[in-house]
Formats: sequence, structure tokens, C-alpha cells
Amino acid sequence: MNTHPKTVENLVIGGGPAGSMLAMQLADAGRNVTLLEKEHGAHHKVCGEFLSREAVEYLHQARVAPSDLGAAPIHLVHLSSGRVVAEAALPFRALSLSRYVLDAALLARAQQRGCEVRRGVKVERLTAQRDAWLIELRGGESLSAQTVFLASGKHDLHGWARKGGEQTNLVGFKLHLQLAPAQTEALRDSMELFLFPCGYGGLSLVEGDVANLCLVVRRSRLRKLGGWTELLAAVLAENPRLRRFLQSATALWERPLAVSPIPYGYLALRPCGLWCVGDQAAVIPSFTGDGMSIALHSAVLAAQMYLAGKTADAYNCKLHTQLARGMRLATWLSRAMVTGPGRSLAPLGLALFPGVMGWIAASTRIPEEALLFPPEGPGPQPAVQATRSA
Repeated sequence: MNTHPKTVENLVIGGGPAGSMLAMQLADAGRNVTLLEKEHGAHHKVCGEFLSREAVEYLHQARVAPSDLGAAPIHLVHLSSGRVVAEAALPFRALSLSRYVLDAALLARAQQRGCEVRRGVKVERLTAQRDAWLIELRGGESLSAQTVFLASGKHDLHGWARKGGEQTNLVGFKLHLQLAPAQTEALRDSMELFLFPCGYGGLSLVEGDVANLCLVVRRSRLRKLGGWTELLAAVLAENPRLRRFLQSATALWERPLAVSPIPYGYLALRPCGLWCVGDQAAVIPSFTGDGMSIALHSAVLAAQMYLAGKTADAYNCKLHTQLARGMRLATWLSRAMVTGPGRSLAPLGLALFPGVMGWIAASTRIPEEALLFPPEGPGPQPAVQATRSA
């Protein structure tokens, strides 16, 4: 390690959406910002790649237009469990864009706004000192930073592991596929949510008519089945609707990406002076589609409070207050969805109570009054119907 570490003013660890958005906010305010990203270039991440209207609005504030990057629109949701299918219109406008494209665009924008972006830099250790932070990098280099913002996503730094998730027994998978032309057209403008024993998942198009398949499953179920190949075969055997979408599909990767554990329900309250954003601040169950908006919101909130002279602990408490109610409901629903009764009742519940999807969406999202942009008027009311597939 260097005996005389280089001093930086504001250090952002992680180049995902939260890290890039935060770095831009600080740079726009005239602050010196250094961002460290451990990957050398653009890469895929385990993510549903769903952009709710809150996420889209925050991206527009950063002068990044997802539609210009090829994002696919989503207007409808189909929820299937076995042979039962429910359909609902989304109560807000949404898009789907791969993290490969989005993260690269945001990092490029951060660099254009004056941030020093260093790629291929791995943080080995982060240590709080009396009036600064010491950051030790792989290869022996070290930095000293006045303020550190932790935006390392789903990956914890050594010694800074997240604790307190309410549902930590799930394994997440993601795979990009090229569907047959007819199936691509059938999937267009919609999100397919599907429930299966001990898990749930989603299928939607991203840019270039590529299909993104994501799912989470209990670790015990995955072990019992034997692995990804056996899991996917079991899911398709039970769900004829998903099986039709994936017939004749070609996997674009040799194997899926995987991540575990996923601390669903986690909300940071670290009284340590560390500014946590993105998944280091909050991890909401993926079925809500709100993970990206929370990541971007946490970054904007952290930047605004930091620039206003507030403390990291005050920021953590405020974000916790804003998200706690929705996080509790989302985690409870996520737990229910991986049970047998929950899997059976969910599509029927949507059909019997047409407004439930709008209520769930509103109740698990960032409160309207907490958003850091002008509120949007009420969206269309969801119309739900249930069918039984052959």
C-alpha cells in the first residue's frame, strides 16, 4: 500500500445507476468527484431491467432518455400461475432497457459532466479514520477521501456487508434470449410475470427485441432440483404460457448470470457516516419493478442532503422513513408469492379485485410526496381479466 495515499474530495464506489446519478449531481454542483468502477467495460447484471415512470423521470433529469437508447415500452402485465392467467394494464408508463446499455450511458454522461471515472479499479478495504476515509485498492494503491458514497450494488465490500434483510433465502438468475418472431410480437408492450413452486420471475423485451428472463427461487428448491437447467425445465413444465414464449428461443449467453443472497427487505441504517445509495441503501423485492427508481431516488436524495450540509446518518434515517412502509408490504407479498397458497391465489385475486394491481403499485413505490421532481397526474386504472390457458 502507498505510504502517502492520494487525496480526493468525494469518492463514489460503484458505477451503476445510483453511483453515476450521484456523481453527476455532485459534479453539477461544482464538487470534485472520483468514481471507481471495478469492471473494465460495459457488462450485464442480474436485474429485471424495468424502468417505472419514477425511474424514467429521474433519468430525464440526468439528460438520459431511455427511449433514445432503444428501451421497449411496457403497457400490460400478465400474471400466470400454472394454467391460470390474469391480465392488467399498468397504472403508470414504463420501459425496459438492459443494464448493459443503461449503465454505460449513465457512466458516459457522468464523465461528460466532469466526474473522474476510473474503470477496472477494485476496492479491497474501506476504513473510517478520524477525519477521512482510507480506501485500499487492489494492486497496492490507496486513496484518502473526505466523503465516501457506497454504490456497489448487490456486491458488498469486505467488512461492510449488509445485514437485516427480511427475505434472504432466494437465488436470482438472469438470461437474455432471442425469441421466435411470433413470440417476440406476442411479448411486445407487455411484461410476463409468472409464479412457480418456491419462486417467481418475469419476461420482457429490452432494446433490439431481446427478451430478458429473470427469476428468483428458494435456495432449498434449487438444491433439490440440481441446478439452473433442471429449474428452468420444471418451471416450463408447469407453465404452458411461458413454455409457448420460450419455444424455439435461443439463449444469447452460454449460461445465466446468478446472484445470492439477495437481501430483500433491506433498509440501511448504518450510524457510521457512510452514504449508502442504490442496493446498498435499500433492496425491494423485484416483482414490484421499483428497484431502479429507488436506486436513482436514493442518489438524488443523498446528493441534495449532502450539498445542504446534512449528515449521512440524517440521510439514512430520511430514506428509511420514506421507504419503510412500502418495503414491508413488498416483502410480505414476496414471501407469500413463493408459497403454494400464494401462488394459487394471486391470479384469481387480480381477477376478483381489478383495482388491486394499482393499489399494490401505489403502496410499494416511493411515496409521491417524497419524489424529487414534480408529481404526475393519476395514470389509467388497471382493467383485469382472468383466463385459463389451454
